[in-house]
Amino acid sequence: MAYASFKDFCVAADLCTADQFDDWRMGYSQNGSAEDGSAEDGSAEDGSAEDGSAEDGNKEKSSVGSLFELVREKSGKPETDFLSLIGQAFDWKPVDFSNLEPTKEALRKISSKVASQHKVIPVSVEEGVLMVATSNPFSTDLLNAVRFAAQGPVNFVLAPSEDITKAYEKHYGVGADTIDALAQDQVDEEEDLELMFGDEKEIAEGDQEASIIRFVNQVILQAQKSRATDIHFEPQEDNLQIRHRIDGILHVMPMPPALNRLQAALISRIKVMSGMNIAEKRLPQDGRINIKIKGAEIDIRVSTVPTVYGESVSLRLLTRDSVLKGMDTLGMTKEIEDPISKIIRKPHGIVLVTGPTGSGKSTSLYSFLNTINDTDKRIMTVEDPVEYEMAGVNQVAVKNDIGRSFAHILRHFLRQDPDVIMVGEIRDGETAEIAIQAANTGHLVFSTLHTNDAPSAFTRLIDMDCEPFLVADAIEAVMAQRLVRTLCPECRVEQVVSKEYLLSVEFPPAQVPGAKFWQGKGCDACGERGYQGRSGIYELLQNSEAIQAQVIDRAPASVIGQLARSEGMKTLREYGWGRALAGVTSIEEVLRVTQVSEDVAEPVENF
Repeated sequence: MAYASFKDFCVAADLCTADQFDDWRMGYSQNGSAEDGSAEDGSAEDGSAEDGSAEDGNKEKSSVGSLFELVREKSGKPETDFLSLIGQAFDWKPVDFSNLEPTKEALRKISSKVASQHKVIPVSVEEGVLMVATSNPFSTDLLNAVRFAAQGPVNFVLAPSEDITKAYEKHYGVGADTIDALAQDQVDEEEDLELMFGDEKEIAEGDQEASIIRFVNQVILQAQKSRATDIHFEPQEDNLQIRHRIDGILHVMPMPPALNRLQAALISRIKVMSGMNIAEKRLPQDGRINIKIKGAEIDIRVSTVPTVYGESVSLRLLTRDSVLKGMDTLGMTKEIEDPISKIIRKPHGIVLVTGPTGSGKSTSLYSFLNTINDTDKRIMTVEDPVEYEMAGVNQVAVKNDIGRSFAHILRHFLRQDPDVIMVGEIRDGETAEIAIQAANTGHLVFSTLHTNDAPSAFTRLIDMDCEPFLVADAIEAVMAQRLVRTLCPECRVEQVVSKEYLLSVEFPPAQVPGAKFWQGKGCDACGERGYQGRSGIYELLQNSEAIQAQVIDRAPASVIGQLARSEGMKTLREYGWGRALAGVTSIEEVLRVTQVSEDVAEPVENF
């Protein structure tokens, strides 16, 4: 059936009455557009929508974008259902981008600027006709702009706006319209761009600053939306690669090919934001950016290192919520949380957190401090750098170039009457000695070490020339930890694993019968990765008289570990198995972060 207008369709489909439609159009005209954009002259009977115009409200100034979107919102129907009705009425086919890959030939037909401005994606070229997906087929501006850009016949198909946005970022790249405009204008004078840089550090979706500023903002916004903890700008021989670390794994971000022509300008912009010297390109530099995204404060630590193809820039994104967590959010079960809660309230001793870089040690230390922070405790920290400022805590940043080292600050801390001292990291024998001295003179000390497991912390301190009897006496507990990716709740499915495989990866034989495991298949909610977020797995060693005797005798870490296990300590892998059985993570994640010397019989994917 042909409809004379979009209004007639809405009335016939029981989406609204004629009076309601007129009211909506009048409200939109007053609030969103000076014109109603009505053009009720076509029937739109073919897939190209040649004559299918309507009250398109294409000025797109209202909060909902267009009259078409306003009507959809007022109707209360989900976008997919709404588009399905439109497709059936006007014979426009829907497309599913989860099973469809736009062709390179089609993508070349429509520029990133047109695709971004009108929210369309070219899909394919069939017999000289370009197929283009849109979520607003009644916008005459959109239809005309796409036809003009294609310079040939166009057929339109329907897809939800969210799918189109994801497809745009995947195939054109984040900020492609900005980069293409800059490249077209040959903006390659670094000094001119620096003059445009302002001091504004509030990032918003509608940022209308200069193009380079806008592109850097888009990259940071995209990283924040993706829950990335790091952004890496990596110059290559013929391109500038941008990667995000999401849940501990690096992912290459799709970027426009013209990006490398603006490499110098982009890096200069980041340097200006972080307070670095933009003229210094031969030496590494460190800086810091404090920004807000939708009201949330984000602290970005910036590091630059000169490489053969230019400066490599790394941004570490830290939010208050990600650092200042309660212990109940760290993935600790009661068997870890209960004893550690008692240990961190002891009047003296050393509590160590061990693990490699990026294993969440700092987050654990901050959660310990956050738990015991009170007006009756004087807490002092020495960090390199101070990752987040905590109310009621005296924090000092290391500055080695003026002699303000960990050991130097610690020495002076002892004259400041502290109850609790946190040392960001014990790196040398001098720092270790002072920390042990502080613990043995009535102070509670929190710190970190880079060791693979908890028992190795004792031998590492002894290797730093600390006296074994002092180490044995000072340490209250050592907690080793790793971060595993947690399974996406939207696409988690049961995983069938053979008994032989479980035994080959040292899964406890007694738990094999009835063991149930899970894996993530990948979906839109998790970006097709199967995982969403991270959680900790732990190995808590509590000091005892038997362990102290072994430490004094300089026993190896393996002997201390065996003794600790006999006293009830669970290893990282054993704790990880429990999280896998609980459906929190997968077998492959446990093996990925805990595998040290064990030989895996075959890849985890090939059960």
